[in-house]
Amino acid sequence: MKSIAMKKIVLSILMSLMLVPLYAQNRKVLKKEVVGSVETQKEELIRMSDKIWAAAEVAFQEKVSSQTLIDYAKANGFEVEVGVAETPTAFVATYGSGKPVIGILGEFDALPGISQKTVPEKTPYQKGAAGHGCGHNLFGTASLGAAVAIKNLIAEGKLQGTVKFFGTPAEEKFFGKLWMARAGLFDDLDACMDWHPADHIESDVQSTLALVDFKVEFFGQTAHASADPWNGRSAADALELYAHGINSFREHVKPTVRIHYHIQDGGQVVNVVPDYSRIWVRVRDTKREGMQEVYEHVRKMAEGAAIMAGVDYKINLISGIHEVLPNRVGGAAVQKNLETLGGLSYTNEELDFAYKIQAATGKPQIGINGKISPLKATAEHPMGGSTDVGDVSFLVPVIRLGATVAPEGTPWHSWAVVACGGMSIGHKGMVYAAKALSMSMIDLFTNKTLLQEVKDEFKERKGDYVYEPMLPPGPPPIGEQ
Repeated sequence: MKSIAMKKIVLSILMSLMLVPLYAQNRKVLKKEVVGSVETQKEELIRMSDKIWAAAEVAFQEKVSSQTLIDYAKANGFEVEVGVAETPTAFVATYGSGKPVIGILGEFDALPGISQKTVPEKTPYQKGAAGHGCGHNLFGTASLGAAVAIKNLIAEGKLQGTVKFFGTPAEEKFFGKLWMARAGLFDDLDACMDWHPADHIESDVQSTLALVDFKVEFFGQTAHASADPWNGRSAADALELYAHGINSFREHVKPTVRIHYHIQDGGQVVNVVPDYSRIWVRVRDTKREGMQEVYEHVRKMAEGAAIMAGVDYKINLISGIHEVLPNRVGGAAVQKNLETLGGLSYTNEELDFAYKIQAATGKPQIGINGKISPLKATAEHPMGGSTDVGDVSFLVPVIRLGATVAPEGTPWHSWAVVACGGMSIGHKGMVYAAKALSMSMIDLFTNKTLLQEVKDEFKERKGDYVYEPMLPPGPPPIGEQ
């Protein structure tokens, strides 16, 4: 009996070993199919992207942008839940059933004041209006295109599991994913894909900066600025003292720390001692604990400014985000898919556009980088920006990539990125990203070993940290700008 049992075990092992190359071959075929699916969607993806680019809606106001993506998801058979996490423009589009559950993130908000036409010199599309200076018109569209490619394979019975597209608003200002995280919308995912427009192509295995946003308000007493200023207590004085304190403090923080502020109200007229002032402050560091330490100190400084000016003060937390937990196992899988896809090439007209963009922004005229970057080492303290994707990465493994949508060296959050995002340079990067994302999702759906290794790395990096979103109670500030 023991001999028969042993033979069965050996036979099972041999069968498993024989199936490994078959699974690998099947993945190769499926990847070709999703690339073809994205190519089939190409014109529709460009149409949607351009519609979102033209709408250029800022945080929590993305009605046209959100609806454009919702309509496409519904048209492709997704079940869509709209207005999730008390946020009218947030939504989740789901297709399939069972495990694995693979998510993909899609952003679509614009930045205020950088409206731009698709020309290589600064020319507002609508003066004073917003513009997609971070390429989010491309971001959400590419991610949904990838989700549709995966959905098609599930519908055909070639993949098993569930795909979820997350329409995530307000990344640029209020960080909409925080409310979605608090609502538990990411909790059932096995892994999540993410990408971001860039000036190069890479598998992104770097972290980002943790961040906290808060407002300080000062309350004083009005008086005539000339006749009896001694009867006034100036909220503007407190604001100036506070800003000076922040600027003096900059020299005495670690090099990884960043502190920004925006004076939102410093008084209304010159001949009245102002009784109200308001300043928006942002503190960042490469790790949340470092950011928290600086945040607590800068909060205390507000009290000192209020005491010196003889006014009252109030601090309001807006939101705070975690740094991204990178995933090198997932990153290595993405790298292979990027290398399989190969780089991007550009027409003479696109290169000429790029050179003019670089000349107009004072950058070397070196064109567009469509090559695949090598997989980099993960830095302990990387510098750069922040994203609410970081909070998602503390709930579920997040695998990220970047794709070229603008000339090399282009200033981000600028009119130059807006210009490229509404024409063929941006369109190429968007379609490329959709292909790379869907290929990488094939790996997660079909390779159980890879998915488990991705999860194991996530658990190791997170350790025993218990995630909680850094938010005030209540719904997001929908009407606040």
